Amino acid sequence: QVQLVESGGGLVQPGGSLRLSCAASGSIFKINDMGWYRQAPGKQRELVAAITSGGSTNSADSVKGRFTISRDNAKNTVYLQMNSLKPEDTAVYYCNADLVLAYGSSRIGFNYWGQGTQVTVSS
Repeated sequence: QVQLVESGGGLVQPGGSLRLSCAASGSIFKINDMGWYRQAPGKQRELVAAITSGGSTNSADSVKGRFTISRDNAKNTVYLQMNSLKPEDTAVYYCNADLVLAYGSSRIGFNYWGQGTQVTVSS
């Protein structure tokens, strides 16, 4: 079974830092775009940052200059380095990935979500 397993969330004080990780596992032929989304209580899920297989990135204006997305293709892992955290960053953070799976000679693309990891920024 294909899985996206997230780690690194927790409780941190304003101004602190956290590093989220998301590792993909399973019968994966190729990983294309990957990204991080977040959802706060009572709000819609929003894109935080995304990265292509070639390493091109984009991020939401609210996190520019504070968050950095990166990936390690050898480890099938995407990271989100979060610095200068603010209370408004509090949310459940979800990893997302476009995966190409191998079924014999067939190559089929799917979109997958991680289980979510809680990030709480509070003094």
